Amino acid sequence: MDEFAAETKVEWREWGAAAFERAAGSGKPVLLSLTVAWSPECRAMDRGVFGEPRIAANINDGFVPVRVDADRNSRVRERYTMGGFPSTVFLTPEGEVITGATFLGPDGFRGILDSVRESWDAKGAAAGSIPRQLRDEAPPAGELRPRIEEHMIEQLLGAFDEEYGGWGTDVKFPLPRTVEFALVRARDQATRTLEAVRTHLLDTYDGGFFRYGTGRDWSNPRREKLTDENAALVRAFAHGYRYTGTDAYRDAARRTVEYLTTDLWSGEAFAASQAGDDDYYQLGASEREAREVPHVDETVFADRNGLAIDGLLWFHAYTDDERAERYARRARDHVCDALVEGGEVAHYAGDDSDAGLLSDQAQLLQGLTTSWQVLGEGGPAEAVADWTIENRQQGTGAFRDGPDTGAGLCGRSLHPLDATVELADALVDLAALTGEDRYREVATEAVESFAGAAERMGVEVAGYAGVAARLLDPQRLVVGTEAGTDLHRAALRLADHETTVVPDPDGDGTARRYEGETVTAEASAPADLEAALTGD
Repeated sequence: MDEFAAETKVEWREWGAAAFERAAGSGKPVLLSLTVAWSPECRAMDRGVFGEPRIAANINDGFVPVRVDADRNSRVRERYTMGGFPSTVFLTPEGEVITGATFLGPDGFRGILDSVRESWDAKGAAAGSIPRQLRDEAPPAGELRPRIEEHMIEQLLGAFDEEYGGWGTDVKFPLPRTVEFALVRARDQATRTLEAVRTHLLDTYDGGFFRYGTGRDWSNPRREKLTDENAALVRAFAHGYRYTGTDAYRDAARRTVEYLTTDLWSGEAFAASQAGDDDYYQLGASEREAREVPHVDETVFADRNGLAIDGLLWFHAYTDDERAERYARRARDHVCDALVEGGEVAHYAGDDSDAGLLSDQAQLLQGLTTSWQVLGEGGPAEAVADWTIENRQQGTGAFRDGPDTGAGLCGRSLHPLDATVELADALVDLAALTGEDRYREVATEAVESFAGAAERMGVEVAGYAGVAARLLDPQRLVVGTEAGTDLHRAALRLADHETTVVPDPDGDGTARRYEGETVTAEASAPADLEAALTGD
């Protein structure tokens, strides 16, 4: 249970079978509160609703109240969130959803309590339903084909905001993976979006990026700072710098690296998040010095650290930034020592932590394959990949988000697209790094398991089209030296970011680019490699 639960007056129970057994035995519905440490709305609801004595007494008498930290319990979050935090969800004793909402004030909350009681008294357990995403056994499969990439390019062109940058005409999210896809297919869109993100979402005083702009013009940002989102933006800005040489992109990434390695450094790895506080973040630098900084969740999550390792090492690859390399190594070593056992990755260090979640397996694997490309050190990458394939892949090729066990609807599988994309992308790299084609075959099966829905995908999942393109046109740049040589460093900076760079300490000192199995360029010196790859 989260650290803020004690500040309320509700008699919360932990998520688990005991709470649902209590609900069944007492004939009461479950009230599930999904909360996160970084949301000011969660704290406001704790004070104004769950801290109000009469409302709390009403909850304690008529419901079985359960409190869940959504960041620590991602399987519960993915099955029950109402689209934001806090999420208050009313469940039957079988875990089916009666109704739910995000933030509610006292009056709204009293209204939904009355509505749930009426529905429960009239229908009982029949008032619940299973969310649509949990009804299907597997996503719609299809064939891996060039049309997937073509469709996504069409989506980029159709959804781009020519006036303000970014995609869409409402709330503006940074979409770093979409930026990366656009860098090699619609570069003007990518650079204009990076410029908008840098201008409107970068905290120029404390560093780090805010989450998104609530206005089409990127105005009124949500000021929470999450490690995974900041790490992904470090990588996107680093790739932007690699393609354009724009110093502002390098500087934005460096400033964010500084933020991650100070404010969000736990002492051993990267902490989870820093809360949003509009009053604090609208102050000037000197005024902030006199104020308490917003709350930092010190929890070290495997998935978020995997993305941080990935982002920092690409920034190091393009800039030789020693700070980024040093902290990426420290985080990698800590997470591998503390959270990985036999290839299975724990979400965080704790007896109540889930293990083997697809997001943790995939995103840590991404960090490890990048470590292999940049530093020549893959750690337990193969063990993590092998465990994931053996334990999370179904016969259809699709991957499940976790085990088919748990209270409520956690016994039902989800097939998350985002985590599947991260996993497939890492497996493409691992196939090139190890020479094991089986990893590419699994990646192909995973991508094909969603291909039947490709024509319905929007720009938010452009990474899917990116990994599909990598599978159809595999490219690797094999450097016949150990990592860290001038030739290897040049290869990292010259290769397309969708090309896997493979350091080979047993090689002959020559770098060779392969398209499939065909050598299309080779050189033994950095200048010659640049000429061979660019045609100059």
